[in-house]
Amino acid sequence: MSFTRTTAWARSFGTPMRDYLRTETGGAVVLAAAALAALLWANVDAGSYRSVWGTELSIRLGDWTLAASLRHWVNDGLMALFFLVVGLEARRELDLGELRERRRLLLPAAAALGGMAAAVGIFLAVNAGSDAAAGWGVALSTDTAFAIGILALVGPRLSARMRVLLVTLLVVDDLVALGVIALAYSTALDAGALIVAGGLLAAVLAARGLGVRSGWAYALLGVALWVAVWESGVDPVIVGLLMGLLTVARPAARADLEEATDRFRDFREQPTAQLAQAARASVDSALSPNERLQHRFHPWSSYAIVPLFALANAGIVLDGAFLGDALRSPVTLGIVVAYVLGKPLGVLAGARLALRMGRGALALPVGWGALAGTGAAAGVGFTVALLIAQRAFEGVRLREATLGVLLSVLLAPLASGAVFRAIQRLPRRRGSRCGWDAARCSCRSAGARSRGPVPRPASASRSRC
Repeated sequence: MSFTRTTAWARSFGTPMRDYLRTETGGAVVLAAAALAALLWANVDAGSYRSVWGTELSIRLGDWTLAASLRHWVNDGLMALFFLVVGLEARRELDLGELRERRRLLLPAAAALGGMAAAVGIFLAVNAGSDAAAGWGVALSTDTAFAIGILALVGPRLSARMRVLLVTLLVVDDLVALGVIALAYSTALDAGALIVAGGLLAAVLAARGLGVRSGWAYALLGVALWVAVWESGVDPVIVGLLMGLLTVARPAARADLEEATDRFRDFREQPTAQLAQAARASVDSALSPNERLQHRFHPWSSYAIVPLFALANAGIVLDGAFLGDALRSPVTLGIVVAYVLGKPLGVLAGARLALRMGRGALALPVGWGALAGTGAAAGVGFTVALLIAQRAFEGVRLREATLGVLLSVLLAPLASGAVFRAIQRLPRRRGSRCGWDAARCSCRSAGARSRGPVPRPASASRSRC
């Protein structure tokens, strides 16, 4: 099926996607609370904040030692699990979700790339001629939890298509951001460790090819791969993304469902611990590895790992002198303008370019007004932005970059809400109705390019088109 004007993006808006959005929306509240707690902690007792997160934690095995501060263990260790969830969601969408029809990826990918390009371009323009321009990656990535939470808070009632479009856009955004971290913000590389990491990745691929289903085998290989990548100088969070992308999502096979039914029937007839364990294992095996891992790690990622990351990285001292300097700093201003202005404009420009290049084969799943509001909701950075800031800056500039990212969290909901409110206040003419839902104005849009009568979809029968 082609990506046509009658495509229903909400058609696959099933339980996995609803659960994903519900968890991300709730996680945004916890994330905001953790960021606020970090700010309060740092401003009440900056010494204890620095001392706690600077505490060294080491793992020693004979002469080999792996040592880092608690903040680095959170940023490089626990955040690998966050990106595992990102990779799992991307693979699920590619295997079972909206992106299983690859043409559907073109428009949100173009919108995501447009938003990133515009944001980075603005940051580089504001910081031209300064070595702070090396931190361009801070303005790159949208925070998934906050963006979904903003859309849920200020978006209109007819937002299913917008949310699916936003999630697809964010998947592309995260994949590109992780590539940037791995390529642009890695330290001096160790060739020997890279060779070991390549061998371990080959072992993971071989295990997949041989049909190995043991979770412990992949966990051990994943941990070993993470250590090798850490030692190589490449950012180890990329390991989580790779493992997630390699985890297949598939519908439950009929034979597996029948096996699970038989095991449960045996347990019902003779309820013993052994049969209960067999029934549980049979039910678990009927699910794809991707779905099992998402169910296990997604709540931990949203409600524990990412808030802990915020607690470790969002704490900056906000005294008057610093605020006065930071609000005039090109680093802070570049980040704020890049997110609040560059992201939504880039999303619109990227989508427009994709439609022109598609020559009628592509169409917006939502109206332009809704896309503008969704793009404004995407103008919020946090998790990946702070992760890159830790690698690109230090000292005062790191504090300025952190403040810029925090300001985007405050301003993006205002910008997105203003766009949606402005559309609501427009007269209810045909053009303004098309601001919300592309399906409602398909009669006008299609008619503009067709010489004959255009059949009206059922969803448009009650509209004013």
